[in-house]
Amino acid sequence: MSRVKVLNAVIDDVSMAELLESLTRGVVFTPNVDHLVKLQSDQEFFEAYHSADFKTCDSKILFYVSRLLGMPLKEKISGSDLFPAFYWHHRHNPDIKIFLLGAREGVAAEAQRLINAKTGRNIIVEVHSPSFGFEQDEEECLRIIDMINQSDANVLAVGVGAPKQEKFIYKYKSKFKKIKIFMAVGATLDFEAGNIKRSPKWVSEMGLEWLYRLLSEPRRLWKRYLLEGPQFFWLAILQKLNLYTDPFKEVEASLKNKGNYNPLSKLMDI
Repeated sequence: MSRVKVLNAVIDDVSMAELLESLTRGVVFTPNVDHLVKLQSDQEFFEAYHSADFKTCDSKILFYVSRLLGMPLKEKISGSDLFPAFYWHHRHNPDIKIFLLGAREGVAAEAQRLINAKTGRNIIVEVHSPSFGFEQDEEECLRIIDMINQSDANVLAVGVGAPKQEKFIYKYKSKFKKIKIFMAVGATLDFEAGNIKRSPKWVSEMGLEWLYRLLSEPRRLWKRYLLEGPQFFWLAILQKLNLYTDPFKEVEASLKNKGNYNPLSKLMDI
């Protein structure tokens, strides 16, 4: 599989089918416009991103921009599409056991109930909804890790929003004894539980899911879409004109030298 680089994020040029066949272990992040803007100023987030094994395009806008920049991605693979595809792909595979971490109290449990009913087995073995701000409490993080280690899970889906979920995986990955696959899935647990409705498929395909979500949750999402969106487009124009400067270029070089960089395949800058 090849990779393309949009701003300072490396994205796998992969189809859903190819990813599901390749994903036997590793960390999966799903970059979108919000992530790409945060990657310009948050070094810890940047380091977490560059430690991930798989990074898939989680935005139709990003998909279209890759074409504008001259290296089109094959497919948009958002976390909320990948996760259900993953558990359905493994519905008859007893070796896959998933732990859901995230969402408000009761939401993850409802997602567990519905997913297990769909798949016809207890593929979701356990869930936990952490407290708000849990990522700043080392003791709570360690209790969560112990809870996951005590379960039978070998797949961890973390849905607490970016950049918290990516940083949590990056910081604590080595402490998980049985987890082979880590997924940062954002609002997916809310979607799976029916707590939040996803946009109609045709809206997503037109690249307007951001507008649907903005209208659904304006107070929470206005900054992401109305302030960060224009910033991303400006940076993409700079990249098109070969004027973009990676703010963490030296950090990336250092990560490569330390071996904390995982190019699974040929990298193509666009």
